[in-house]
Amino acid sequence: MPRLKNETFGAGDQSWLGSLHGKYTARTETLDISAFTAGTHYPNGYIPSGTAVAKVGGLLVPYDKAEGTVTGAGVLAGHVLTDQPVSGSADFPVALLDHGRVKAAKVPNSFVAPVAAAKSAAVTINYI
Repeated sequence: MPRLKNETFGAGDQSWLGSLHGKYTARTETLDISAFTAGTHYPNGYIPSGTAVAKVGGLLVPYDKAEGTVTGAGVLAGHVLTDQPVSGSADFPVALLDHGRVKAAKVPNSFVAPVAAAKSAAVTINYI
């Protein structure tokens, strides 16, 4: 008997998007799932659309919003564009929005828009 799995796919809650600019040109990056915590980052079994990430060692990790952190995980790489179901412990590709308009108050996980230029040097995002 084959191992069948029933999944439902969707974009998730994209109310954090401030415009469509950048949505259709999101780039593909690999998410390091071992850097994310199930109860904190994906309590419902998926990385939510809009999650802020940084790029460390070529992989996406949770963004460190602490204003004093301006290296590694403290440099914003962008936002995960759509909900990403987590199954197992293997890293997986995600669509990354790295330019456009974003409603900071709607981004999940108590996001704070970066103030220091060094924290947002890798993106062209206008936070509204």
